Amino acid sequence: MKRSSIAELLKSDKFLNEVKVKGWVRTFRSNRFIALNDGSTLNNIQCVVDFETFEESLLKRITTGAAIAVKGTLIESQGKGQTVEIQVSEIKILGDSDPEIYPIQPKHHSLEFLRENAHLRIRTNTFASVMRVRSTLSYAIHKYFTDNGFYNVHTPIITGSDAEGAGEMFTVTTLDLNNPKRNESGQIDFSEDFFGKNTNLTVSGQLEAETFAMALSKVYTFGPTFRAENSNTSRHLAEFWMIEPEVAFNDLMDNMDLAEDFIKYVIKYVLINCADDLAFLEQRLIQEDKSKPQNQRAEMALLEKLKFVVNNNFKRVSYTEAIEILIDSTPNKKKKFQYIIKEWGSDLQSEHERFLVEQHFKCPVILFDYPATIKAFYMRLNEDGKTVRAMDVLFPGIGEIVGGSQREERYDVLKAKMEANHIDEKELWWYLDTRKFGTAVHSGFGLGFERLVQFVTGMGNIRDVIPFPRTPQNAEF
Repeated sequence: MKRSSIAELLKSDKFLNEVKVKGWVRTFRSNRFIALNDGSTLNNIQCVVDFETFEESLLKRITTGAAIAVKGTLIESQGKGQTVEIQVSEIKILGDSDPEIYPIQPKHHSLEFLRENAHLRIRTNTFASVMRVRSTLSYAIHKYFTDNGFYNVHTPIITGSDAEGAGEMFTVTTLDLNNPKRNESGQIDFSEDFFGKNTNLTVSGQLEAETFAMALSKVYTFGPTFRAENSNTSRHLAEFWMIEPEVAFNDLMDNMDLAEDFIKYVIKYVLINCADDLAFLEQRLIQEDKSKPQNQRAEMALLEKLKFVVNNNFKRVSYTEAIEILIDSTPNKKKKFQYIIKEWGSDLQSEHERFLVEQHFKCPVILFDYPATIKAFYMRLNEDGKTVRAMDVLFPGIGEIVGGSQREERYDVLKAKMEANHIDEKELWWYLDTRKFGTAVHSGFGLGFERLVQFVTGMGNIRDVIPFPRTPQNAEF
């Protein structure tokens, strides 16, 4: 008999059919009611056992975490909270679980405890819901770009360039680290290394994606990126996934349109296709909020927050206007901000971005035309000579979620900016080359996938939205 998923059976109205399911035991009550889950849905299916039919030695092995196969008749449930259940005729133990040592028991576990057991935390409702939402978001991203004529580009994971210019990169080497060959200056001689030069794990696929946009017009990358930033905050990971579209002939306004349309699409897709998981995660947050002081509670429930983004037009505001608003704001004047805004040119922090979104404009915000001094070298310089065509999308509860720009397409200007930022022209000769041959206006943005998953699921720590987080001093599992 073919195995059915629990998700299928819970939607079925074909009563009295013989069915077969496999899954993991969540609970076994009164030697009669098995709550079984196979990961296909948040909800368990109840399997009703006539304990007189089965040997006691078998029933003792039906413990939390055990993998079992069940055959029986699908019947209409007489209990509350479920429409169907299985009247069990056959049980097979596929894998035992010792209740004395199995850590994921049917009780509340802290998120810290579950991170220590990341190989098993997916068996909890919270993490199963988060990872189903993550999977659906991933599919929605590919679907959006495919439906809109984009080509997916797999950019290199090993690279010789630093796209961000921050220098916080992981080195890739095959050299003997105990005794590396050194040059006359005492520095490691990477000419003897596998690639013949110093190479790193990528921080972004943007620069390579730009070269493909100059031939395929509309491309996107969606892959792993790495930052060797020694940060232990709830918003940082050393390994994470990035979505980076690049579009030829798009200017900054087109880039804003794309970002807004894309974000609204993927969130709307999840609202439709992950309704049960999002409802569960919302209730989880409501319960969590009850233990917090009033001033630390979320202003909007999870579903309200997601619909807030989908249903509101994003307000477009220049950096200059935003700075004026922030300087004149009550939190700034009364020094309630941790970082006081004093003048034009200040780099905005999350608290400033959230103020603009949540209190001043009360809708998602796109800031644009930032000072050149606080943005990357590849962003197009405006005619004023002091701002660049950059844009950041700001969300409630999180601040910046998207960063992008119109790229600098002029060869002479880009070369001068690289020199000013001390970026070696020899390393990025190929990037400059694209400005020599058929250069054109083009734009793109980057969206950290885990930041998006964190926003959509409402999880407070980014380590809880990726299967096995990589952070300073932590590469377990």
